[in-house]
Amino acid sequence: MSDIRDLARSATSWPFQEARSLLNDRLKGVKPEKGYVLFETGYGPSGLPHIGTFGEVARTTMVRRAFSILAPEIPTRLFAFSDDMDGLRKVPDNIPNKEMVATHLGKPLTSIPDPFGTHESFGHHNNARLRAFLDAFGFEYEFQSATDWYKSGRFDQALLGVLRHYDDVINVVLPTLGEERRQTYSPFLPVCPKTGIVLQVPVVERNTEAGTIVYRNEDGSLVETPVTGGHCKMQWKADWAMRWVALGVDYEMSGKDLIPSLELSTRIARILGGRAPTNLTYELFLDDQGQKISKSKGNGLAVEDWLKYAPAESLALFMYQKPKAAKRLYFDAIPRVVDDYLTFLGKFPAEEPAKQLENPVWHIHAGHPPREDAHLSFNILMNLVSVCHSEDPAVLWGFIKRYAPNATPETAPILGGLVGFAIAYYRDFVKPNMKYRKASADETAAFADLKAGLEKLSADSSAEEIQNLVYEIGKRPCFPDLKAWFKTCYEVLLGNDQGPRMGSFIKLYGVAETIALLDKAIAGEDF
Repeated sequence: MSDIRDLARSATSWPFQEARSLLNDRLKGVKPEKGYVLFETGYGPSGLPHIGTFGEVARTTMVRRAFSILAPEIPTRLFAFSDDMDGLRKVPDNIPNKEMVATHLGKPLTSIPDPFGTHESFGHHNNARLRAFLDAFGFEYEFQSATDWYKSGRFDQALLGVLRHYDDVINVVLPTLGEERRQTYSPFLPVCPKTGIVLQVPVVERNTEAGTIVYRNEDGSLVETPVTGGHCKMQWKADWAMRWVALGVDYEMSGKDLIPSLELSTRIARILGGRAPTNLTYELFLDDQGQKISKSKGNGLAVEDWLKYAPAESLALFMYQKPKAAKRLYFDAIPRVVDDYLTFLGKFPAEEPAKQLENPVWHIHAGHPPREDAHLSFNILMNLVSVCHSEDPAVLWGFIKRYAPNATPETAPILGGLVGFAIAYYRDFVKPNMKYRKASADETAAFADLKAGLEKLSADSSAEEIQNLVYEIGKRPCFPDLKAWFKTCYEVLLGNDQGPRMGSFIKLYGVAETIALLDKAIAGEDF
């Protein structure tokens, strides 16, 4: 451990940079008084877990793991905190029994009956979905419920602190509100004892010694209620700050859209005598048109969508890469990310220990990535599906065995999974858009020369030898550059404008089979 700890002190991958900042700048190398370092991720359970939830927990886990290498003597915990005491403002579109839920609008999610009929409340249902979601990926975390923290009294001291500093807190928030909202704003949202609804009503009196507020109810009556014991829920920005202080959160990520909230909550935390956690602000995802992904618009890519076409580790790589840069999160990103993952995985065993800490798969696999010896790209597998005109895995394995004789779905499980993913991606995205074109006279001559060259190769020629032959053909004057030649191969032989490394593909598909493809192209036949 000491050797890797020494290497981690100078590792440049962003999780180690974040971990060093937390250890050195915030903690000054000392274990916190509470006895551990607390990482937190927040979750709004009015909807189901989504790809942003995965990204935040995966990235936070990477920083937590890096921290444990740097300071193994300091315990760490990760709270997955559900803000399930929020009042439900809108009935989600993707649930049953919407009419029933609509009669409970405004109540805390944990006070609304479960429309699915499986749990004691809607909040409990969605919390169970969150835990199942995180468990499916093997994340190590501790689930925390806002309802539990409020009602158990564990937030009481922090809530009383907000009451004591009431004026200072609202003076931070009021300048950010419109004139009408300023008239009724209070950091405390009373839970109506009659209706159970979380109220946004003006507070007309405060009693610091008694720990109560008096608010004007919607019917005009004055009601006194404790701010403790779950009788009040806090407004978002004040709630975030109060939670940081009460829990002693040391590290939490948040999206770029929450920067204003982060700044206000940081100021409120200081007022309460605490401080904001070390923060990484990550960029938001964009759709295929470059627009910000919105849950309400449904223009994004769900976790289950990604996992239909690629392994979870590739999604973790997508989250790892450049968290502070906006990235398009759409189906066309999947093949590239999968192949990037395979490339990083293939490089890892031969890398020096210091270089391994910079390799994303170290962070994705907790320092112990699996071996993948078949080294067939996702792109090549999809093109193999295309030219085979078969979506039967057994047919594909017949070709794969030529390339990697010892590989089977059992001995090469990563490759085994990729075969199924490649078939699914080809069927849904490649096949519908395939469009072959006829070769020009110059291209036909080039294909004839490629055929002649392939016929002269020995049966055991390597992929590199085949690639060299393809390169030589592409140097003809009729092609402005090699890129144009490869594009010709893809469009004429594979029906696409993009494709694999031709030497590896021909080795996999077979020289004789490739010659048959060339014969069809030379003859101008339809594929």
